[in-house]
Amino acid sequence: MTRLTALNPDEATGKTKELFTAIKGKLGVVPNMMRTMGNSPALLEGYLNFSGALAHGSLGAKTGELLALAISEKNNCDYCLSAHTYIGEKLVHIDSETLTNARNANSTDAKTAAALKFAAVLTAKQGLVNNADVEAVKAAGFTDGEIGEIVGHVALNVLTNYFNNTAKTEIDFPVIKAYNTVEA
Repeated sequence: MTRLTALNPDEATGKTKELFTAIKGKLGVVPNMMRTMGNSPALLEGYLNFSGALAHGSLGAKTGELLALAISEKNNCDYCLSAHTYIGEKLVHIDSETLTNARNANSTDAKTAAALKFAAVLTAKQGLVNNADVEAVKAAGFTDGEIGEIVGHVALNVLTNYFNNTAKTEIDFPVIKAYNTVEA
């Protein structure tokens, strides 16, 4: 059972209605996470702006989706695992083996694997990485700017993971459960 209410886009008003209209225009639908975030137009707008900015970064959509899966698995977020598996498969055209590997912070591509491992370490250490952690991702060929973007993806996904775990957002994608699902 959900803890926070997902707003009906047809009944939204003010800034929330404006944001829902933009989302629906882009996606054709307003997903439940965004409908629930709409209770705070500031939160929804912040999420959309941050997500939009990272979408234009140098890492690309594929790496962004794979990072989302690695981070969401670490945070046991079934909503985000479900959404990013669907988006990764249907919109970014990532094969199922690559998606599954990403959940374990693994990839057959060494550079992608380094990014996923760094994101997993960053999440597990709550941002308190050490010199060796940063040097490992640099050694894989990531620039300082790209490392900053990885940190940004971690921050964005921690936001959505924590939000959905708090709200118990109803999953509106084919359901994917975290390997170590924790019920709260």
